Amino acid sequence: MPHRGNSAKACALPPSSDVPSQRPSAPRIVIISASVGAGHDGAADELARRLQTDGFLVDRHDFLDLLPVRLGRLLSGGYHRLLTWAPTGYQRIYAATERTGRPGPLVRALFRSAERRTLRTVTPDTRAVVSTYPGAGQVLGAMRSRGRLGVPAITYLTDFSVHSLWVAPGIDVHLAVHAIPAGQAHAQGAAGVTVTGPVAAERFTPATVGERRAARVRFALPERSPLALLVAGSWGVGPVEQVAAEIQESGAAVPVVVCGRNQALAERLRKAGVEHVYGWVADMPALMSAADVLVQNAGGLTSLEAFASGLPVASYRCIPGHGQTNAAALQEAGLATWIQQPASLKPVLDELLHGSLGHQQRARGLALFRPGNGPAQAVAAVARTVPHRDRAVSPGGRRPAIRRIRLGVPVATAAVAATVLLGVGAPIAEAYGDSPAHLGALTRILDGHER
Repeated sequence: MPHRGNSAKACALPPSSDVPSQRPSAPRIVIISASVGAGHDGAADELARRLQTDGFLVDRHDFLDLLPVRLGRLLSGGYHRLLTWAPTGYQRIYAATERTGRPGPLVRALFRSAERRTLRTVTPDTRAVVSTYPGAGQVLGAMRSRGRLGVPAITYLTDFSVHSLWVAPGIDVHLAVHAIPAGQAHAQGAAGVTVTGPVAAERFTPATVGERRAARVRFALPERSPLALLVAGSWGVGPVEQVAAEIQESGAAVPVVVCGRNQALAERLRKAGVEHVYGWVADMPALMSAADVLVQNAGGLTSLEAFASGLPVASYRCIPGHGQTNAAALQEAGLATWIQQPASLKPVLDELLHGSLGHQQRARGLALFRPGNGPAQAVAAVARTVPHRDRAVSPGGRRPAIRRIRLGVPVATAAVAATVLLGVGAPIAEAYGDSPAHLGALTRILDGHER
């Protein structure tokens, strides 16, 4: 997903003109993401920005850097190769682990190996630790369960479908973007499930007629033709060339393809005659302003940004695993249409562009971003329940006895571990509602832990 955020090293966000000055005693929140694609980092970046605006100090860490001896990079590379070269194998592994509960011995050993460095990220003034990545949530939950982490651990579920690795015993609060993932998390035993809605950068908003016209001029796009923005993540994975050709042949819209960092894909598309092809796009809000519909294959952060931009969304030829489960969950929520047959591509795009289905999806997508509530407010509410005197790390927590894993693991085995570790990611709406009252209820969730 085309995003800018890759805060691989720990840092407090720099002050800016729209952020209030912070006292040295300002409470701190640690956010752990992972630079696997860009969706987890993108959500973490926006959470961090909003929390800093709210007066918190924020440290950002990359979970891949918390694993020993560059093991995180090996796993990320293995996951990328599986998606690119063996998507069917990835689908089988994902499906086999989707509802298995506790991770297996190899994955537990990987998580355990990250504990020492993870504890070092938690300074004495930390009031809460937030994960936007399932592996980090598993580590935090394990330390919290054993009493080694003395502040609340929060998981923000960035996916619309919930793989079992997203749910970790010991996590105090699981924040969900919608009632659908909230229900899935609750069914798997997640604690403190609360619907807070999604997070997207403030510049993702519906475009005015003038903004739309200016964006098309800026990106050298047709002035009047319907435009289908086709995205495939920051890695540019999936059958992107086939989808671009099918959109073009349908005549429903002109394809505008974003290839992320996959320059080889961009070159192949241009040689195939696709006129509007982009690599890494730094200003995705402007490009979305120019588009009429989003076609995506993973169901991650880019879909949420499209909802905030007032674009209808279609899922088509989705990548295995989370791409397909996210597509199913988005369709169940009435937020995006999952096109499962090529013959349906043109009629669905026509209906999204010109019919009532497009109007309905736009309204539902924009309704997710109601003001006055959101994941950043929920995190802040949890952090403020923690008395200043509480210890962030339990005594002895900074020098734990860590069971080390052997690094002489074959690359094929590491790729399988990568799939499990990285692939991931009244009605339910009444049970897990997103009203402001639920933020107040978070203080009661923590009573058994902190008081």
